[in-house]
Amino acid sequence: MTFLTITYKHNGLEETKALTELVEQKFDVFTKFIPENADTKCEVEFEKVGGHLQGRIYRVEANLAVDGRFYRAEATEENYEKAIDVVKDELDQELRRAKDKHDTLEKDAGREMKEKLLAE
Repeated sequence: MTFLTITYKHNGLEETKALTELVEQKFDVFTKFIPENADTKCEVEFEKVGGHLQGRIYRVEANLAVDGRFYRAEATEENYEKAIDVVKDELDQELRRAKDKHDTLEKDAGREMKEKLLAE
């Protein structure tokens, strides 16, 4: 299965292929949570926030839509790699929670159906 197409937005900096490749590599783990024929869309935004007095502060924001459900994560760190890791971890946690909830609902529906069939 190929992963969704990611749209990148670079605010105030040149587009760097290394950042986009890193995001694609890190976000590849999400394929196990996304159904094969799901309608998906992902947007990632890179921005340098801090000036020379605050130090170099970098922000990464990701918005992921999977079949009408939206997941969002944002991180501000001292470099892009750390920010990407934080965003990936947050999205991973949200996707896992949604998958667990979906699986629980399916199991509950199956149990309910089984109880109805046995009661007849």
